[in-house]
Amino acid sequence: MVRPVLAALAGISCLAFSASAFAQAAPGRGPQERAPAAVRAPATAVPDEPQQAGPVVERRSARGEQAGERRIGDSDIALAPVAEIAKTTHHSVTVGGRPIGYNATAGTLTLRDEDGKPIASMFYVAYVADRAPGAAPRPLTFLYNGGPGSASMWLHMGSFAPVRVRSPNAQSMAPGPYPVGPNPDSLIDRTDMVFLDAIGAGYSRPLGDTKGGVFWGVDEDIDAFARGITRYVTINHRWDSPKFLFGESYGTTRSAGLVYALQSQGMQFNGVFLLSSILNYGVRDAGFDHVYVTYMPSYAAAAAYHHKIAAPADTAAFLNEVRAWAAGPYEQALAKGHNISDAEVDAVARQMSAYTGISVAYLKEVNLRLDLSRFRKELLRSERKSIGRYDSRYVGFDADAAGEGPEYDPSDVAVSGAFIASQHDYLERELGYASNLTYRPSGQGINQAWNWKHKAPGQRFGAAQVADTAQDLGAAIRENPHLHVYSLNGLYDMATPFYGTEYDLAHMWLDPTLRGNVQFAYYPSGHMVYLNPDAFRSLRADVARMMDQALGR
Repeated sequence: MVRPVLAALAGISCLAFSASAFAQAAPGRGPQERAPAAVRAPATAVPDEPQQAGPVVERRSARGEQAGERRIGDSDIALAPVAEIAKTTHHSVTVGGRPIGYNATAGTLTLRDEDGKPIASMFYVAYVADRAPGAAPRPLTFLYNGGPGSASMWLHMGSFAPVRVRSPNAQSMAPGPYPVGPNPDSLIDRTDMVFLDAIGAGYSRPLGDTKGGVFWGVDEDIDAFARGITRYVTINHRWDSPKFLFGESYGTTRSAGLVYALQSQGMQFNGVFLLSSILNYGVRDAGFDHVYVTYMPSYAAAAAYHHKIAAPADTAAFLNEVRAWAAGPYEQALAKGHNISDAEVDAVARQMSAYTGISVAYLKEVNLRLDLSRFRKELLRSERKSIGRYDSRYVGFDADAAGEGPEYDPSDVAVSGAFIASQHDYLERELGYASNLTYRPSGQGINQAWNWKHKAPGQRFGAAQVADTAQDLGAAIRENPHLHVYSLNGLYDMATPFYGTEYDLAHMWLDPTLRGNVQFAYYPSGHMVYLNPDAFRSLRADVARMMDQALGR
């Protein structure tokens, strides 16, 4: 019985080899031409087997014909539009007891290179309040999140737009339906707003043969946003409007470089808002100890919140005390490296434990250098819990209580579903914007592919390997002494600690007469300050006051 089977298998192999050889010998045959009868698939082939390999599968079966199966064509592929889209609807919201009518526009801006070739489609949602003919131009604010590679969904649905997601304070949001509705704390009474998505995120995409990498870098991203903002200002006749930038997280890195770039191109700004900022990524390079210093006050705030140290009677005074110790004895101890004495290690560890709630023994084991992931895991390890990165008030439960770090960020997953779903529903139902593209909360692979090099103003010898856009922001203020900068910080933000922000902004080398252009505000919240309802109301009041100040009102 063995030989007939082997012979049959050999025959099948020969037939397959003959078909392959014929195909290789006739490379000019188009995909629609059929092979000669000698190598065609037998009539008894399984009906639903594909006839050819490749990304497009054509099936020849009764079921396929009944279902209307056909070859995929160009018209079936979801692409970003080259021609700009603007879907506008009219709405009203009550702010401060006063109804305000406004137009909401969901649309795209076509970015072009120096030769006029379209290279990207940037998605945006704009809110423009009604105004009487001949009235003075209203302020215009451009808002965006960071990532890099994040869509503006978080700021759009959570902060100052006329509609927002109402989130609970430091709690996980329940599944839908979600609490989305009119926003009485909108800034539409103060400014028109444009929320922009980075290229590769949201509905923003490269066009034609332009690759995403063209936009995925510090300077590349600044250039793309400069083109997008310039395009919006031009087609909407807003060159004479007072202007603000409002960035969150990496969006602050962008803002610091972007305001300098746009001012260099002739577009002046009244103010820049930096929410949860990081401007200098160089201090986080391996081998530098300064990042441990910048985290110390944030660790202390988290330890006090979770009752791992005694609650301070005055939080601001307590954090000032921690700042002073971190910048003094702690930083001096780290600078000594392995030359530090055992007695000093013991003294520093004990004080560090008093501020962080972490045991002296553990702090000695990590050489007084407490990484963020370790702190998030260690603070509540005895309770089998870990704390959030975006907001240390949130608590998660890990399967492995003995792990090195948290298994997830509870402050991220607590709200992501609500924001993503609400964004989709709002765009489609309320604004009437539909697209065959997938809305990407975060662009695929953008962060990993990011080019971190940056050439700051006046920098010699080419671009720095890691960005520090505080230099750009300092140059922008020196060249435009009317430019105001407002730093907005969450005390429980572990992604961009507030003491690190203070360090970055103190290294812009401003003349004493210009240092008053930079102001700070702090809130009992995390990275996304607006998730805390009470903190959000304070944030809104501060931003409105700061805008009035920048406008000389």
